[in-house]
Amino acid sequence: MDAPVVPAFLDVESSLKGKRWRLRSENERLGLAISQRLDVPEIVGRVMAGRGVALEEAEQYLDPTLRNLLPDPSSFKDMDKGAARIAAAIEGAEKIAVFGDYDVDGATSSGLLKRFFNAIGAPVIIYIPDRMKEGYGPNSAAMDTLKSQGVDLVITVDCGIVSFDVLKHAKDIGLEVIVVDHHQAETRLPDAVAVINPKRHDESQQFTYLAAVGVTFLLVVAVNRTLREAGWYNDTRREPDPRYWLDLVALGTVCDVVPLIGLNRAFVARGLKVMARRGNAGLAALADVAGLDEAPGTYHAGFLLGPRVNAGGRVGRPEYGPELLSLDDPVQCRKLAQFLDGYNQDRKAIEAEVQDEALNMVENSPLKDDAVIVVAGEGWHPGVIGIVASRLKDAFQRPAIVIALDGAAGKGSGRSVPGVDMGAAIGAARHKEIITAGGGHMMAAGLSIAADRIDDFRTFLNDRLKGAVSEASKTASLGLDGALSVAGATTELITLLEQAGPYGAGNPEPRFALQNVRLVQASIVGENHVRCILTSVAGQGRLAGICFRALETPLGDALLGHQGASFHIAGHLRKNSWQGKVSAQLMIEDAVRLT
Repeated sequence: MDAPVVPAFLDVESSLKGKRWRLRSENERLGLAISQRLDVPEIVGRVMAGRGVALEEAEQYLDPTLRNLLPDPSSFKDMDKGAARIAAAIEGAEKIAVFGDYDVDGATSSGLLKRFFNAIGAPVIIYIPDRMKEGYGPNSAAMDTLKSQGVDLVITVDCGIVSFDVLKHAKDIGLEVIVVDHHQAETRLPDAVAVINPKRHDESQQFTYLAAVGVTFLLVVAVNRTLREAGWYNDTRREPDPRYWLDLVALGTVCDVVPLIGLNRAFVARGLKVMARRGNAGLAALADVAGLDEAPGTYHAGFLLGPRVNAGGRVGRPEYGPELLSLDDPVQCRKLAQFLDGYNQDRKAIEAEVQDEALNMVENSPLKDDAVIVVAGEGWHPGVIGIVASRLKDAFQRPAIVIALDGAAGKGSGRSVPGVDMGAAIGAARHKEIITAGGGHMMAAGLSIAADRIDDFRTFLNDRLKGAVSEASKTASLGLDGALSVAGATTELITLLEQAGPYGAGNPEPRFALQNVRLVQASIVGENHVRCILTSVAGQGRLAGICFRALETPLGDALLGHQGASFHIAGHLRKNSWQGKVSAQLMIEDAVRLT
């Protein structure tokens, strides 16, 4: 018997973004029960119910702590083996190198290990590959370089799980390697001293949601314990407390867009508090150049700090990110933060140029009808193709892959939509040798490809994923936590909702619909954003709103050309600080025109 069809919320079957609005939770009784048990406002209980929180889980959900959620690192395969090898290298004064990915997860993982090794007086080299020259992950030339520098042990972070040939080469030249990763593993594992990855097929699968920096933190805890048990710490060598570095764990976890559930919520909740103390000189300098003058939240980590750390690996110097995060000298940190801020400005300009070319390529060709959009361009900067893929995915509401060509070779990055497993499709293309390398997870992936195989790749992906994309498009919806009036959208409400945070992937930020509102004004700000002032149909109350990247979209056009019409408008509420005053602001995501 088919399940009954739940009516669309506020009767919105198709919004200006083509989405059906739905309530995240129809279970009002559960929301009320949670609020009564925890003595929190009903709106907080309703938000938790909308995220699938059971009544018996509610207390821990509202107060995620490492004490309750941190597993014994020894429960992970190869963790003890890897910790023992690292401890032996430290005790034997061997030369250790960390090989990290160039994104924020890799930079925070590398920075975390560097801070740990610095704290215990053990020198370490950080090696971050150049995206343009070396591509993603370990490569044989880098292993040769490290070996020539006298390195004995290499720890890969946020990479290495499918680097079979490279790690075999490392072993052949006398390098021992420990892999610390969180990307999808294959049945076989690389030849290494230890392979620590919650996505190993022989793992419990309980912690597959961890970012690489979360796995790295567990390794630090394990090595710290191993050294303690070996008597390494004494009156002259003080044992460090890894909790001081949870700010890095929070940053990497948020920026890698892994689900904020379970242990990740504890990492981020505690890590943001550590970040607010500004004990990490690099993060403090980065916050200053970004203009962050309030307690950091997930938004600040993901959209202010993270992009600047990322910019070094995208268009600048990839080693600057982890270097900044592991330094204590405020003067050096300020200088590096300014470099990264400049790289971020460069990244924005390059991104805009590639995005315009890619959009025109799709809109003026049959590609716009494909289930999976695959575009390629000569000379496109590999450092921005992931961001551009995300923009294409948002614009066309389907998976997108952007490939930067350099002669006969291409590097690609893809972003998917809920319900369509891009990582598995890229893995299948690699096994069929349509692409030369590639991997990822459900929502994102990277690849290398010969230019003359792009058409074959496009055909393969569309044949494989068209059914999943079709199903995903049928169920495209926007989840909401309820309806509000303009007068009800207050900073006090936002403060109440913060109790159920931190919010992010897997624990979505509360979203509300403002019913029957009119626009007092709407104007373009920046290059393509739309700013609004909202009021009730009776003219009561005022609420600022902003819709990012909305110019020349159906949503943006409707807001700018409102002509006094009334709307239901959906979005997130955020606090906006300006000249010492704090007010509520709506981050507009969708709308429906009523009159």
